[in-house]
Amino acid sequence: MSAIASVAEARRSRVRLFIVTMLFLVTTVNYADRATLSIAGTALSKELHLDPIAMGYVFSAFGWSYVIAQVPGGWLLDRYGSRWVYALSIIAWSIVTMMQGSVGFFSAGAAVIVLFGLRFLVGLAEAPSFPANARIVAAWFPGNERGTASAFFNSGQYFATVLFAPLMGWIAHDFGWRYVFYVMGVLGLIMGAVWIKTMYGPKDHPGINEAEFDYIKDGGALVDLDGLQEKTVTDSGPKWDHLRQLLSNRMMLGVYIGQYCINTLTYFFLTWFPVYLVKERGLNILQAGFVAVLPALCGVIGGLLGGVISDYILKRTNSLTLARKVPIVGGMLLSMAIIGCNYVDSQAMVVGLMALAFFGKGIGALGWAVVSDTSPKEAGGISGGLFNSFGNLSSITTPIVIGYILAATGSFAGALVFVGANALVAAIAYLVIVGKIERVQLRSS
Repeated sequence: MSAIASVAEARRSRVRLFIVTMLFLVTTVNYADRATLSIAGTALSKELHLDPIAMGYVFSAFGWSYVIAQVPGGWLLDRYGSRWVYALSIIAWSIVTMMQGSVGFFSAGAAVIVLFGLRFLVGLAEAPSFPANARIVAAWFPGNERGTASAFFNSGQYFATVLFAPLMGWIAHDFGWRYVFYVMGVLGLIMGAVWIKTMYGPKDHPGINEAEFDYIKDGGALVDLDGLQEKTVTDSGPKWDHLRQLLSNRMMLGVYIGQYCINTLTYFFLTWFPVYLVKERGLNILQAGFVAVLPALCGVIGGLLGGVISDYILKRTNSLTLARKVPIVGGMLLSMAIIGCNYVDSQAMVVGLMALAFFGKGIGALGWAVVSDTSPKEAGGISGGLFNSFGNLSSITTPIVIGYILAATGSFAGALVFVGANALVAAIAYLVIVGKIERVQLRSS
């Protein structure tokens, strides 16, 4: 590095590092709120007399609305910007999370309906979150840092379990499952207040200096992304031709299929995994909360490593396609280790194989980096929403399919094969369907 370059780097502010840390923290709270039901699920299902199929449908309630609201949520982001849409999202999902603690006051039949409805509302409220994450990364980070930044915020989904699974397990064990929802809801409201106070776009942030702004802009950051809504504020709705063009793009279809399969692992972990530890492996809910930490921690490490590997490959080869595909395909193949849990009796071996599987899943969880790389500038929110719609169809299908497998077989063996098979399909989608990874250029209608 030349002396001039070293001086330029030294005088750059580092606001973008604070921004991605905020994304990581909000994503951690986001996924902790999604996981509240899985931690409370064993005691809740016993109190409300829910069988596996009914519990599968309750687990899926979040996914129905989350998927439905993705494209509208993306349009809201494109029109009104990330800061306030995301803030309202955080506040809304936190309030509804708190309300879930009240379902025990209803009779069993009514409680199931109310719980389904509240989980449905959580999905609606959280819908803009990941498209907003992708937009913010695209606005704040140059291309050569985008993989690491995306992997870092995405690792919050695993860190949520590391940080909160023991806490929620302890709360459920010592105080009752209702307090899991109360505590997490309050924490979310605090995070919403911090978000409003600290988050701005690159052009508006009081802490960014000219050197950092020029660095991220010259590196390909879409620094004016949240200014685009001022030019399109008279738009009456989503650009349906943008949707058509994205859906007819082979690269994007491969990415969508891959994300659906990758998220199958995520939603097994967020829904049935604690139940698996309790019912199949004989742990109590407090023990399950602590045991879940190691796989989740490996997911965090894998997620961070995947981003570093991806950006390293990009710098060495200047090939975005290789940089994204190598970690994704390799990580998904490693995730198939989850099937090995069917062939071991030792709890330590089960935890080890789960940890290996989620380490691989973390390495391969670069879908949001791909979205930041490929989304057209004029439709970043819609592109992210469409990607998340496909990806989170698995939040509907995974808990329901596993519920039926359990009801039919009385065992998680088939469920683990189902999850591992999805990892294989994700690898095949990126190898065979995706092709070259590049930014989509939309044609004017």
